[in-house]
Amino acid sequence: MTAPLQRTVPLRPGLDLDLREAGSSGSPVLVLHGGPGPSSITPLIDHLAPDHRVVAPTHPGWEGTVRPDVLDCVPALAAAYLDLLGHLGWNDVTVIGTSFGGWVATQTVLDDREGRISRLVLMDAIGPVIPGQQITVPAGPPAPAAGGPAPQGGPSAQSMAAMRAYAGPAMADSGLLPRLSTVTCPVLVIWGTDDTVVSPGFGRAYAAAFPHARFELIPGAGHLPIREKPETVFTHLDSFLTPRASATSH
Repeated sequence: MTAPLQRTVPLRPGLDLDLREAGSSGSPVLVLHGGPGPSSITPLIDHLAPDHRVVAPTHPGWEGTVRPDVLDCVPALAAAYLDLLGHLGWNDVTVIGTSFGGWVATQTVLDDREGRISRLVLMDAIGPVIPGQQITVPAGPPAPAAGGPAPQGGPSAQSMAAMRAYAGPAMADSGLLPRLSTVTCPVLVIWGTDDTVVSPGFGRAYAAAFPHARFELIPGAGHLPIREKPETVFTHLDSFLTPRASATSH
């Protein structure tokens, strides 16, 4: 398998987006990473590339990239990604977001005035305020075990700072949940049964707020099921992305 192509797109004056691109045919997919950064979605890009055109931007502020001052909230970041879809000339797009990226993905769908997006996939996503449910944000990278290898999974200090700049102190948008009833496209919500950041109860309530959503639990997975139980995730994802599945979910 060829490695994803990396390039920088000058999207607007003062805003360059670092992208990974993979695949050359099939329906387009925009993949948005969460707090742990671009490496956390590599298995997803590799899986999708044979049958889709995939683009995965690095959120400005991660991996040493510059976050312009105007990118100070999730709607501003979503607007940049809608500009990116326009720049690429993409339509009939599936947007997939994990964790914080799921919030951005949801906002992108809500603000898609051009009707470019046709499907939404959320994996252990944050975003709405859900009564009775808390978000437990990791304090930083997990500490390495004594004598063991450095662990994977936690956001770096720089990533956490960028995420807080977008997400605000509450790490949630109190106005988001009621707006989800306006989303007309099919939605797949995937959740790890053992997620300690946002519980499956949070995920069920998130999914229930969309008119056309299905909710799938991933047994034995935590906040990053794409890393912990990739094959189970891919089974649900492939079923959702086949034309027959998306046609019957309306």
